[in-house]
Amino acid sequence: MRWFETPDFDFIRTHKITNWVSIAMVIISVGAMLVLGLNYGIDFRGGKEYVLQFEQPVDVVEIRGLLTEPLDAQPEVRLYGSENEIMIRTDAEGDITAVRGIIESTLSQELTDNSFTTIKTDVVGPRFAEDLRMAAVNSVLFALVAIFIYILIRFKKWTYSAGAVIALAHDVIIVLGVFTILGQFDLFDVSIGQTLIAAFLTIVGYSLNDTVVIFDRVRENSVIYKTMEFGKMINKSLNDTLSRTVITSITTLFVVTVLFIFGGEVLKGFAFALVLGVIIGTYSSLFVASAIVVELEKRNVKASS
Repeated sequence: MRWFETPDFDFIRTHKITNWVSIAMVIISVGAMLVLGLNYGIDFRGGKEYVLQFEQPVDVVEIRGLLTEPLDAQPEVRLYGSENEIMIRTDAEGDITAVRGIIESTLSQELTDNSFTTIKTDVVGPRFAEDLRMAAVNSVLFALVAIFIYILIRFKKWTYSAGAVIALAHDVIIVLGVFTILGQFDLFDVSIGQTLIAAFLTIVGYSLNDTVVIFDRVRENSVIYKTMEFGKMINKSLNDTLSRTVITSITTLFVVTVLFIFGGEVLKGFAFALVLGVIIGTYSSLFVASAIVVELEKRNVKASS
């Protein structure tokens, strides 16, 4: 880690490349969402929910495979409290009783040595699902607005607020695009639901923390190096905080990667979103937020001269 003790990386020069990389990733993500459509979970599109209790531990991947053909759609299957209980969510056609009959008859035929009982049934109506979607969107938007105001009050410059919020929106859009693309493959549950929204808000908080640390160093350096060009000051501040940024990101990435590998099927989507969020959030703190602030400050100087 000696390279990080006195780094002298030219971030400003790399901004010319990373700006296009970021634009390309955002365009691909938005294009995927428009073409493929968002892969909503049951809680965001409505459907039926069943909780089954088995005598022996069960494999959620196996049960998902067994029920896909009878239900004409792949259901969401997750552990529910213990390895003997599962929650099944599906938007299969038919009333709740008919779908329950399909699930129970299929599992009874296929899992003859593991009896079970249905301990809970519920319906997520379309209206309730729509309300959940709107609440999720509003929570993310409210977080971005609150962050804009917080940065504005703390640093007293709207350019800092714009840089931070655009970088955070950049992170969320790319993660959402990756999940949309992965939804075309049967890897693990990458549906967009309340769990993923929680991951988005976690990503926003993590990325913001890195960005604020960098902006704080910019403010400190602006007092010490009053005659330094703003772009060079940003570059110095990024290098000053590079060691802290990289070490924090690596340790956090290690933890969420372990969670992804060993956390079980139910946490894979959430953990994978955090893995992406740490990587993309670190990238945006170093290359996106700072690049936007530099560009906006240049335009302010031109406009005032």
